[in-house]
Amino acid sequence: MKLVSFNRNGGKGWGVVTPSGVVDMSRRFQGRYPTLRSALAADLLSEIGHEAGQASPDFGLSDLQLAPPIPDPEKIICIGLNYRAHVGEGGGAVPQYPSLFTRFTNTLVAHDAPMIVPKVSSELDYECELAFVIGRPGRHLDPASAMRHVAGYTCFNDGSVRDYQTSHSLPAGKNFVGTAGCGPWLVTGDEIADPGRLSLRTILNGVEVQHGNTSDMIFGIPEIIAYVSSFTPLNPGDIIATGTPEGVGFLRKPPLWLRPGDIVDIEVEKVGLLRNPIVAEAG
Repeated sequence: MKLVSFNRNGGKGWGVVTPSGVVDMSRRFQGRYPTLRSALAADLLSEIGHEAGQASPDFGLSDLQLAPPIPDPEKIICIGLNYRAHVGEGGGAVPQYPSLFTRFTNTLVAHDAPMIVPKVSSELDYECELAFVIGRPGRHLDPASAMRHVAGYTCFNDGSVRDYQTSHSLPAGKNFVGTAGCGPWLVTGDEIADPGRLSLRTILNGVEVQHGNTSDMIFGIPEIIAYVSSFTPLNPGDIIATGTPEGVGFLRKPPLWLRPGDIVDIEVEKVGLLRNPIVAEAG
């Protein structure tokens, strides 16, 4: 099942993508669950699937302006240096524990929405990632049971402003407004038997610049959930991005930066394709 959040005619909603269109679940639940995050918190995935299976689409996918699948997450947590080949291309050592940072909600942009090159830098870099969304809350979770807390998966472009990241701070470089693509939808966990064996790639202006597989991750999703839940509660709608494979722009010679006018696609096997145009910051 593919779940989307959207804007339409000045209103917000969420629904299920079917082969013939989108079923508006926010309308069918009559405002009881106005957001996908609230529906996940109510543990409604089975009911959503049942309702959508009996309904006719309300509109076409092209009629909607998509939002990030979870437009209002409580937490966005990103794992750095989590692919062996990526650690190797940078000449680093394999980390003992997950290396993580957080993002602000205003860094997220949806499928087809522009990612922004900031005024103060020309070093915006792409990072293709598989992200997952928490469906059930938990704290001090065991890896053996951790996957029960995953609602589903989405594509993530962890855009990084490299000069700020390296010369100022990691949080600064990762938290410029409009630098993280997320979407186009949330694919529920029952659709993906093994998220640890998915190919992923970045295509910049039609040319592949990154290609990896989640089998190269140092810390798998169960271990990430166990680690993060050891220091903070995980709640429905929390987004966790799992890291990027080798091939990032700043380690190329010469470096490859995203420029206004570029189109960057993030493709994750069995999840989908996230497309974002690149624009300069206005003003």
